[in-house]
Amino acid sequence: MRETAFAKINLALHVRARRGDGYHELETLFAFVAAGDILTARVSERDELVTVGEFANQLLPSPAGRGRGWGSEAKPSVPVSVEHPHPDPPPQGGGGLDNLVARALNALPRPEGLAITLEKNLPVAAGLGGGSADAGAVFRIVRELYGLPEDWRARAAELGADVPACVESVTCIGRGTGTDLEPADDSLAGTPVLLVNPRLPLSTGPVFAGWDSVDRGPLPVGDSRAIAREGRNDLEAPAIALCPTIAEVLAALRGTAPWLARMSGSGATCFALYDSEAARDAASERVRAQRPDWWQLRGKLR
Repeated sequence: MRETAFAKINLALHVRARRGDGYHELETLFAFVAAGDILTARVSERDELVTVGEFANQLLPSPAGRGRGWGSEAKPSVPVSVEHPHPDPPPQGGGGLDNLVARALNALPRPEGLAITLEKNLPVAAGLGGGSADAGAVFRIVRELYGLPEDWRARAAELGADVPACVESVTCIGRGTGTDLEPADDSLAGTPVLLVNPRLPLSTGPVFAGWDSVDRGPLPVGDSRAIAREGRNDLEAPAIALCPTIAEVLAALRGTAPWLARMSGSGATCFALYDSEAARDAASERVRAQRPDWWQLRGKLR
């Protein structure tokens, strides 16, 4: 079977406080693009993972002994092989992608193995939740084939704070560390979106560490469009301090007259929302003419 790991973007991301456990209190509006990595799965005698695609080489092998295993017993790590067309090394910090598909397989009880091919189309350490989206796709594959255990949300949260949201991949509000989810309206479904990344990886930890600890207030009240318009991303400033090219990406996108342009997550990917596909496509061509070296993805919100 075939499953898309939908790219996750934060339409708004408000950081409210640092927690004593090293995490942060957040309020965020999650949305998902109807495009991303592709997972193809088949039943096998054991779990296997092959990673292909433009960004396959940026993933790190799954470390031995990680993951919950099938049920309560820990299992050996999933054999991982990587086939990639480019010699670029994995990014420093890597966004913790050690590989979340393998860890998701280890986290879910099943009567048989799954052989998965991951086509890695999204850049790594990019603010798109790519690894979490991949893990969410594994949960959906297992749900379709076998069903999920009752505690699947807790198992997903152990893999990453945004993995529970990525399992369902629908617009929602996340609070706490991002695992406390609330439904949001789907008024933005179908909105044309352009993603742009300068091909510069940016690890999440240093960006959060650079947050100035100022609580600038909660998410706005209203529908998803209003929250997106009136909200903000509190990580833009520390991300730009670490990766100044993000400011160039935002300026380029804002120069194409979207109704919203913002950085996603901890960067370095930025997004722009448009009222029509024609406007989005024209913006894409304009940005490509200026910076043909930047990565782009045209899509629509789910």
